[in-house]
Amino acid sequence: QVQLVESGGGLVQAGGSLRLSCAGSGGAVSRYTMGWFRQAPGKEREFVAAIRWSGGRTEYADSVKGRYRISRDNAKNTVYLQMNSLKAEDTAVYYCSASRWYYSDTSYYERDYGYWGPGTQVTVSS
Repeated sequence: QVQLVESGGGLVQAGGSLRLSCAGSGGAVSRYTMGWFRQAPGKEREFVAAIRWSGGRTEYADSVKGRYRISRDNAKNTVYLQMNSLKAEDTAVYYCSASRWYYSDTSYYERDYGYWGPGTQVTVSS
């Protein structure tokens, strides 16, 4: 059973940067494809980015492409989300997730992820 904990959220001005971290434990984290999702107030949770278990493939939502970068350090069981050029509309709770199965391909569907962290708040002031 994989446990995930996000960190690195906070308050930042528009145009600024933050780096989120997701620490995994309790399982072979390096075998899971990992994803980041976010949920803004009053909206449904949406896909942000994903990285294949090997790190060899990444996928991004159009709204963050070119501004966000997902990476992973399998030796540390940690996934990162570097967020640059932040906008007010990026304000949300950000969730880290792990795929349901080992060695999965990247996906932007929530149903393909079976493990979730509690989330970390990111607030961008305009």
